[in-house]
Amino acid sequence: MTSTPGTIWGVGIGPGDPELMSVRANRLVRGAAHIAFFRKTGRPGRARSIVEGMLRADAIEIAMEYPITTEIAFNDAAYTTCLSEFYTEASSHLRDLALSGVDVVILCEGDPFFYGSFMHLYTRLKGHLSIEVVPAITGMSAAWTATGIPVTWGDDVLTVLTGTMPEAELSRRMGNTDAIVVMKVGRNLPKIRSALEQAGKLDRAWLVECASMAEERAVPVIDANDRVVPYFSIVIVHGRGRCP
Repeated sequence: MTSTPGTIWGVGIGPGDPELMSVRANRLVRGAAHIAFFRKTGRPGRARSIVEGMLRADAIEIAMEYPITTEIAFNDAAYTTCLSEFYTEASSHLRDLALSGVDVVILCEGDPFFYGSFMHLYTRLKGHLSIEVVPAITGMSAAWTATGIPVTWGDDVLTVLTGTMPEAELSRRMGNTDAIVVMKVGRNLPKIRSALEQAGKLDRAWLVECASMAEERAVPVIDANDRVVPYFSIVIVHGRGRCP
């Protein structure tokens, strides 16, 4: 007798504070018999750390360990090839589990469809089996909340950028918008700071590390040292639009 195929769940678990997880995400995580998550080799994984103490005692954990992180430049063809093979292999394993009748919950930091690794699995699995996505609060929402300042007013335009972009492109886009979110900061902070200065917005920018977590830190970028900060740090520039 052939087993009924299981479902792959991409579950957004929010920016870091377990209390910011949706009711649906909480239910799925606590009830999962198979739980998968990404992590660096030798690390527990941030997503797994968020759900510490929430898993079933008999839950089978599937750690998907990145083969590389910063060892190769992201714009090197070898980087893309290596990660593509990794995502394909991980997708194949998850597909085999689902086809054997197993449901798998994949933990996704922030929202699954917003700069997340889950998207690379989703595009490989969609159309081959049942795959469901549970949305969540994004890291950028937690970051601008941490500054204590509203991020957009009236007709402000919000632009989301990544710190991995070339400095000239960052500066150009920063200068053509009202409010800014810069993701993937990490070792790119000096470049981001320079781009903000060129765009005339350095004095309005905030650096937020570990938003919503115990180690949360929010400081003006102008007061931050040009150091390597956590990769998932976020830079915020608040809009100054129409305010009755």
